[in-house]
Amino acid sequence: MDCFHEGPNMLVIDPEECIDCTLCEPECPVEAICSEDDVPDGQEDFIEINARLAKDWPVLAQAKEPPPDADDWRDVPDKRHLLEEDNGAESDDED
Repeated sequence: MDCFHEGPNMLVIDPEECIDCTLCEPECPVEAICSEDDVPDGQEDFIEINARLAKDWPVLAQAKEPPPDADDWRDVPDKRHLLEEDNGAESDDED
């Protein structure tokens, strides 16, 4: 499980640690995990986001339950602007 890294409001997968076993894909409660070859159109930037943030975020030491509001967010499109990359700051923060 050393390939998963935990940020303030998202998990990322370190492509350097992932062995492409696909065991995590069916375990994701919102079906957000797929192989690089199967990334949906319009989501390709998440490949770079995962690689970059995995370098800074701590390894997820053990599996956790999904957040209580996970189902509320499941079908919400275009959440990228809500990604908190550093110390709770939003990725598009212009301050």
